[in-house]
This record gives sequence, C-alpha cells and structure tokens, in this order.
Amino acid sequence: MTKRSPRGTYLHIADALRAEINDGSEHTTLQSEAELTARFGAARSTVRRALRVLAAEGLIRSQQGACRTTVAGSSPLPTVYDLVVGVITDEGLTPGDSFPPESRLCEMTSASRGTVRRVLAQLEGAGVLEVRQGKGRIVRMLPDTDTSSPTS
Repeated sequence: MTKRSPRGTYLHIADALRAEINDGSEHTTLQSEAELTARFGAARSTVRRALRVLAAEGLIRSQQGACRTTVAGSSPLPTVYDLVVGVITDEGLTPGDSFPPESRLCEMTSASRGTVRRVLAQLEGAGVLEVRQGKGRIVRMLPDTDTSSPTS
C-alpha cells in the first residue's frame, strides 16, 4: 500500500480483511496489529481504523485479556487468566508445588510480562498462589474452576 488512495487506505485494508474472513475458510483469529501494519505497509492508526470498521460491521471482536482479535462467528479465545489457571490443572500441580516462572508463562500464553504479572497478582490475592522469597511462587490451593477471571 505505497500509493495514497483517494478512497482511504484503511478502507482497502478493511476490504482485504473482509474478503479473507468471508472466503469460507476457518479463520478464527486475525494477525496482530503489528503484523497487519507490516503486511499492508500502513501506519498502526490506519490498521486500527480498518479494524474498527470491521468491528462496527460485526465481523470481528476483541476480547479484553485475550491475545488476538477473533472473527465474530468463532468461539471466544480464552483469557490470559484462564490460560494461567489452566497451567495448574494441565501440569497436575497440587498445593505445595512450585508454579512456573513469569518468563515461561509469557511464552505459554503469548502475553506480555505485565499482563502475566497482573494475573499472578489476582491469583495471589485470591489465595491460589503464594510468593516465597528465594523459591518463587508456590501453589497454595487449587483454584475454583467454576468461575472465570475476576476482572480480565
């Protein structure tokens, strides 16, 4: 998208993404804003404007705490909170076991360190995790699986 368009670059980007969504394939997520910016050679604000157009049409939705924008017809992605809580059950952790470090959780969830730290703070506040100096985080109790994230 190197040439200026009288129609608006964001509309061309929206058209291209709309065509991909409607092509009948099983797209469930879109590329990140950074990836779309590089792909279309446009500014991030232009890509965001195109995404707002698609969201207003009901074709896509973003979910707070999820890592990607999803296509509206697909099932919602799990939040970072759900993924971190899932580590306890997936790895069979019990009270007293060591919890994975932040860096590993960032890799597992594809979330930023700040987001992972907020989730860990929520779990510590709920009494699920405990921080022990020199030992890291320890599972204190198993989380209630009937509830999802309190504020993600």
